[in-house]
Amino acid sequence: MFGTSGIRGPVGTEVTAALALRVGRALGVDTDRVVVGRDPRESGETLQAALTAGLRESGTDVVDLDVAATPTVGRAVAWEDADAGIAVTASHNPPEDNGIKLWQPSGQAFDTALREEITERIESETTALANWDKFGKHQRVDHQPSHRAALLDAVTLDQPVSVILDVGNGTGGVTAEALDELGCHVETLNAQPDGSFPGRPSEPTSKNCESLSELVGASDADLGIAHDGDADRMRAVTADGEFLSGDVLLALFGREAASEGEAVAVPVDTSLAVEDHFAAGGIETRRTPVGDVYVAEAASETGVAFGGEPSGAWIWPSETLCPDGPLAACRIAAMAAERPLAARAAEVETYPIERNSVEVSQKAAVMNAVSELVAERFESVSALDGVRVDLEGGWFLLRASGTQSLIRMTAEARTEARTTEIAELAMELLAKARES
Repeated sequence: MFGTSGIRGPVGTEVTAALALRVGRALGVDTDRVVVGRDPRESGETLQAALTAGLRESGTDVVDLDVAATPTVGRAVAWEDADAGIAVTASHNPPEDNGIKLWQPSGQAFDTALREEITERIESETTALANWDKFGKHQRVDHQPSHRAALLDAVTLDQPVSVILDVGNGTGGVTAEALDELGCHVETLNAQPDGSFPGRPSEPTSKNCESLSELVGASDADLGIAHDGDADRMRAVTADGEFLSGDVLLALFGREAASEGEAVAVPVDTSLAVEDHFAAGGIETRRTPVGDVYVAEAASETGVAFGGEPSGAWIWPSETLCPDGPLAACRIAAMAAERPLAARAAEVETYPIERNSVEVSQKAAVMNAVSELVAERFESVSALDGVRVDLEGGWFLLRASGTQSLIRMTAEARTEARTTEIAELAMELLAKARES
């Protein structure tokens, strides 16, 4: 039921108001106060209402943020002294999807044990419904000003910069407000919240953000910034219009956040270039399963200064364990004010990397077959998340997506020829596993 990013899928089939009601009742078993917010998808209003009903009839008070960025929801759990938070969002998924993601007071998403506990309650129909006169209260609160204030407390700019911000028709408006108050000149694209995402697809990829890259490159802007629908992700464009890869951004953020002797948490599909860049500064790389919940768990450990995913989720544990796209936007603006992003990126030596995805109907069965094939042929195998095989001069990873019916392949080596060779090997193994 719960993937690494909570419940997520098509509305009306996998994600329904009936399911939302059951989640609310399950969470209401042992909570007194819960924060709830949603991204701008039209279906979110109904899902949020069902969640709220399940919580309130369990005697749980609800703090309703209405439409709000997911990191605002994650942070507001602590601000409201609440027991948990719920973000109704499908994040970067297409508009026909929606989802439910649960948050702890630390700002960290529900971990595996907590997700399993909620799932068990839902499946066993465990509830703690209150008497008619003990229903929970409902309170509407706007925490966007609180989030903006937190960003201003966390970031200072040596000098203002010019920023073009692509909000992606999502909930990242707090970024524009914070950057403006920091003294930046801000122009926006796709700034009107609209859950059909008419301006561009919600996921801030290089292809989806071509308009942003072209506009930044043709203007005098110092950088471009892009969010997804719920603003937990952030990607960046240099002054000359180059859309920075997630691995390069991770290398830049981690090197800026961590000091010699400290560590940075990254998922298993992160480029070797990131590890090499950290090693040059005496910074340890700690690999985790893919998913911001796992990166957050590692980032909460002593000595870990930062955690991030190449997909665009960035975590500063001293601030919050929730991926905070607006915070990342303010920090990258501060870095650009101090030194151009293109100059910083040029210092990260990159290697050829190939990523591919294959749609499958039975993820678990295919991955079991992959594991058996890999065990027969290779010695250096990691099962931290999916199957990662380290080879001479490179590596490949095959893992099931936590949110979609896909098997994802990543292959990398320090030369293009070797990368192609390893990628072809990995895809051959995947094809053979699908046939078995």
